Amino acid sequence: MPAPIPLPTPRDDGFTGTTQRPLYWARYGATGAPRLLVLHGGPGAHHDYLLPQLLRLSDRYELVFYDQRGGGRSRTDVRETIGWRTHVADLAAVIGELGLEPLSLVGYSWGGLLAMLYAIEAAESVALPSPERLVLIDPAPATRDHRRAFESELARRQAAPAIQAMRHELARSGLRERDPAAFRQRQFEIGVAGYFADPRRAADLTPFRVMGRVQQSVWASLGEFDLRPALGSIRMPTLILHGRQDPIPLASSEEIARSIPNARLVVLEDSGHVPYVEAEVALFHTIRRFLDETAQRAIA
Repeated sequence: MPAPIPLPTPRDDGFTGTTQRPLYWARYGATGAPRLLVLHGGPGAHHDYLLPQLLRLSDRYELVFYDQRGGGRSRTDVRETIGWRTHVADLAAVIGELGLEPLSLVGYSWGGLLAMLYAIEAAESVALPSPERLVLIDPAPATRDHRRAFESELARRQAAPAIQAMRHELARSGLRERDPAAFRQRQFEIGVAGYFADPRRAADLTPFRVMGRVQQSVWASLGEFDLRPALGSIRMPTLILHGRQDPIPLASSEEIARSIPNARLVVLEDSGHVPYVEAEVALFHTIRRFLDETAQRAIA
């Protein structure tokens, strides 16, 4: 059983004072370096599971993360309805409070969809600072139909014989009694195995927890959504990366790339939904090249 992945200590962290609920934020990397605001997936998760891999960018950039409302260290005991507009408003407040302009957004999974939702809203409102560039890593689907296709494919994978065999092996192992922490780790790995091209790579993902109530509330708030008509308002350079074996249909990212005028799609081979684990070299090489190519606009 692999040892827990050690997580780095942020250079600086705290809680916001301008959002309706305090949100935990953390900075990594060198002071004064160009900044990237990273949006984690979920909804209802937290930023830690993007670490330590995303910090490969911290040698040349200051990376800012925050736990979105309802998850991680931004959880509260207050029962409230959290929808996509809640997250867009929180994101705008975080940008203003932490002084993150010029704004470069890196969104993973749901965070990629949140980045698109924010960019659409910013295009329609002078009150919201517009991003200078977007990096969307395996973004969540931009239509409800593609969301349904993803859910169906993930369920199929999780029911596959190989993953079922993992469950049976764990149940017979006696690990729950011998080493409860190792048992929970293995449960987590099996629970996310369907996201990977190679299910064994799930052991390299930092464990995380999703608050189901928050996740359901956000997806419900989107209704029968289809962002494609509005994506044309996103005019900034946009890089979209998509693992070839992601349970999210490749067609989803292809349609996003066609809908955003200045977007480029890069398909990562031998990778599922977690390319920062399965395709680190190709992923970070492509992101660095894009950031270099768009650097002049981002600092202008």
